[in-house]
Amino acid sequence: MSALFLVGCEMNTQQPVNRVASDSVNTAAPASPMPMESPVSTPVVETAGITLPVLDALLTDEEFLAAAKSELQLSDDEIGKLRESARTAVTGLSEENVGDETRSTRSAAEEALKQVQTALGSAKSSRFLAFVNERVAAGANSTGSNQVPTDTRVVVNAPAYRMDVFKDGNLVKTYKIGIGYPEFPLPSGLRSAKAIIFNPTWTPPDEPWVKGKIEAGKKVEAGDKLNPLGPIKIPIGSPSLIHGGKSAARLGNFASHGCVGLTNGQVEDFAVTISGLGSKPLTLLDVKGYGKNKTETKQIALEQPVPVELRYETIIVEDGTLKLFRDVYEKGTNTEANLRKVLDGYGVSLDSLRADLRQKLLDGLKQMSKDATGQTVNAGAANTAANSNKLPMSEKVTSNVKGKKELSFKIPQLAGKGYPVPKNLKAS
Repeated sequence: MSALFLVGCEMNTQQPVNRVASDSVNTAAPASPMPMESPVSTPVVETAGITLPVLDALLTDEEFLAAAKSELQLSDDEIGKLRESARTAVTGLSEENVGDETRSTRSAAEEALKQVQTALGSAKSSRFLAFVNERVAAGANSTGSNQVPTDTRVVVNAPAYRMDVFKDGNLVKTYKIGIGYPEFPLPSGLRSAKAIIFNPTWTPPDEPWVKGKIEAGKKVEAGDKLNPLGPIKIPIGSPSLIHGGKSAARLGNFASHGCVGLTNGQVEDFAVTISGLGSKPLTLLDVKGYGKNKTETKQIALEQPVPVELRYETIIVEDGTLKLFRDVYEKGTNTEANLRKVLDGYGVSLDSLRADLRQKLLDGLKQMSKDATGQTVNAGAANTAANSNKLPMSEKVTSNVKGKKELSFKIPQLAGKGYPVPKNLKAS
């Protein structure tokens, strides 16, 4: 395995460093997803979505670099230019001054595109970004959206700040989560969890969000209050983890550098839940026991790999209620066309709804078609002109969502249909 440091939680310093425990975990996605039961398949308008922090992490991965050199014929000089641009961008980011309203996922991706084009030229940059997209979003289109699993898997829907655990098609547990900042977006795709790592250590990068607290490059031991990973981490494929260490106040909001964030109590509960998907479940007493010796990092392999599906769905039907979520990562998904697709999948035509309800839905789409800062997101992959006023970018991450995050509409024709409501919700 490579020495890739996760962009979300264990970002690399100037030199690659071998990761404790998690490098022995193969987090490749399953060859193919299990069948799903819902007929809905909402098209998602994809943007490049590759930011300089993501590139910074990938450019420390020896396997990634070897593949890029082989398949794209990248020279050492070109890779050096990419590294310099990515490192400069990441070392300029700060979590200070919460409430900054000048950045966004789209503007961060646009800045990345500009820097990659400068380093590689137009033709090679297009091939390189396609190559990166394939690596970061492996399996992204393997399942349709708004689907209810018929198998065993974990489903994370980023704009809903929700993580569900299904066993044999039955929802058994729901968690309220924190997600990656817009500049460090949680990816989409089908991943795999193969191990639970207790008492993870952490090596902080030389970046503004850790300055003044701890020394860059000096390992923070497991159990230290300055270790942001908390008592447990679960690798789900680079560049992401599911891990603890988050405050309850950050749940339902941006909370990480590209990971699924939980409180310490939640991640302990999740370790019990995900282990219970096999025939050798851990008890809470087991989990607490592993956590007692905080100086010992211990890895427990799951009996069977558990698929982890990372979704980005801003229009869903949940038990007869249509829900619209903010387009916080600016994918342009809140469109009338997508709304019609979702409704059509459940045998309901938008045109058949009462005129007042139909208008409320369309008005709701406009309200939710805004990024975290309140700026309107245009549908379509190309949105450079609409967001060009956001460059040059600020040196602060976007920490909060400005305005409402979701709207709900009860629609009689959808009664009893859709994705299940949260079950056994663990909200903190």
